[in-house]
Amino acid sequence: MKIITGIEELRDHLRDQPRLAFVPTMGNLHQGHLSLIHQAKQRCDAVVVSIFVNRLQFLPHEDFDRYPRTLEEDCRLLSAANVKTVFAPNEKILFPTKQEFLLALPPVADILEGKFRPGFFRGVATIVLKLFNIIQPDLAVFGQKDYQQLHIVREMVNQLNIPIEIIAGKTVRAEDGLALSSRNRYLSATQRLEACQLYQSLLQIKQEVITGCKDFKALETSAINHLVQRGWKVDYISIHNRGSLMPAHEQDQDLVVLGAAWLDSTRLIDNLEI
Repeated sequence: MKIITGIEELRDHLRDQPRLAFVPTMGNLHQGHLSLIHQAKQRCDAVVVSIFVNRLQFLPHEDFDRYPRTLEEDCRLLSAANVKTVFAPNEKILFPTKQEFLLALPPVADILEGKFRPGFFRGVATIVLKLFNIIQPDLAVFGQKDYQQLHIVREMVNQLNIPIEIIAGKTVRAEDGLALSSRNRYLSATQRLEACQLYQSLLQIKQEVITGCKDFKALETSAINHLVQRGWKVDYISIHNRGSLMPAHEQDQDLVVLGAAWLDSTRLIDNLEI
């Protein structure tokens, strides 16, 4: 496995690859990441995994400084997964000067995560576009757990005519349903037992909608109240149209329910397609 930190070195290394897949990560890898890599390897012989904690997508009060950085452990996992190329640049490589060119995003970036983390998706879109330009893959794999992010990346690729196929990787879950996430390691043992309640709340909504309930607002409110009573602080639980990611109407068929909530100082997100 080759660990590359420089842009020109990476481009030279990839120059003769006939077909290339890309999996962007912020490191602290787990089975969810490895499942994305497995999908990438099924499509292409050559796979590049990036490891970079992107300052642009953290708000000033968020956990940029304490976000887990585990490069050595990550590389062991990637080597075991037979990944041949890891791109692990530092900030000065990707941001040699202040990043003043930033994308203007559509209204879908200002709801859900965008409402509670203003500027987050601008930071995501900027770093993803930079990495696409550097690596120039044929396809890229993004996890479905970050549902809104996946939607925005797809729209960016479509509207900017970027010749990259975007593949959605299914959310990998623990046995109790908790979506795997690097931030799960912030949870205490007691909190970890409670954490599956977010998934359970979304699952309850999904089951109610499947059986015919169309009162989406009542379902959302009930789920929020359930979590609040258990000590959670809920940012949102909301049912949306899968195609537009706008709030769902009663006549909509293809739906997704998304949630984000705090368990003490740890923020968890999840979603389920309906």
